[in-house]
Amino acid sequence: MAPPMKLKVTNRSTKKPIKRLPSTIEVTDKTTVQDVKNSLAKQIGRMDPNRLGLFDTKNKILKDRLAIVKQNKELIAGKEILVKDLGQQISWQTVFIIEYAGPIFINLAFLFFRQYIYRDYVPLSISQQLCMGMVVLHFLKREYETLFVHKFSLTTMPVRNIFKNSAHYWILSGVNLAYWVYAPDSYATMPTPTTGYLDIAGVVLYLFGELSNLHTHLTLSKLRSRGGTERGIPKGYGFDLVTCPNYLFEIISWTGVLLVSRSLSVVLFIAFAWWQMHQWAIKKEKALRAEFPDTYNKKKYVLMPSLGAVIKSLVG
Repeated sequence: MAPPMKLKVTNRSTKKPIKRLPSTIEVTDKTTVQDVKNSLAKQIGRMDPNRLGLFDTKNKILKDRLAIVKQNKELIAGKEILVKDLGQQISWQTVFIIEYAGPIFINLAFLFFRQYIYRDYVPLSISQQLCMGMVVLHFLKREYETLFVHKFSLTTMPVRNIFKNSAHYWILSGVNLAYWVYAPDSYATMPTPTTGYLDIAGVVLYLFGELSNLHTHLTLSKLRSRGGTERGIPKGYGFDLVTCPNYLFEIISWTGVLLVSRSLSVVLFIAFAWWQMHQWAIKKEKALRAEFPDTYNKKKYVLMPSLGAVIKSLVG
């Protein structure tokens, strides 16, 4: 085993430097990023190790907490590690639970308080009841996956980000969707000769999207050990068609909600969700190509495949 290496420790932020930060730290061939955080936090005194962000000399954050420090070429070449206080932390699992709880309670609240919200109160139509059930079940499924399926490579995130992360769900699929969909004069209250068919088609699309989305999440979960940070190449149902089929099935599921609700508020939510998921899917494709250049089957479509690609996949 090679002798320990001494790295210079520097405050990354000159405006808000970390007090009592040691000037150097020793790392061995087995020292991980988390080991460095734990050691620095102990020397600083009474500090959550997860608050410490570690960066190399090019200001690239060391995300993988289980990565071996001496295997980072940039870090070892510069013989220096930059440290920043990321602020008060909260677990990713807790963030997800809070994010998804919002739409559940907001949509259900309209069931009990509609008479106080709208001037002209009428009972919910069948389509409105279906839509509420679909939305609530969608986020209950999300809560289940957060607790029992997802495996997070990052343990925590800054507390301040919870407001930004929750706004998308609490506002767009919460207040925005509920207010317009459950209104006495929404399209979901106006029966037409095609209403029944739209409701049936919407429920079928919704169930297909939800079950397929759950399947892809289970596939992704199997690629990582509990508490681990390792990555793998996802294969199988949907993954041979696009980079992130879980996002594709999410859009399909919400298209089902759209058919039942017939509301522009759902269109708005889908549009924002598609834009955000498309950005994530592009990053995921780039990351897979970079990490597995020789074994990863590069995808042309990251989120939404062409009709030709779908037919080709079905034919075999």
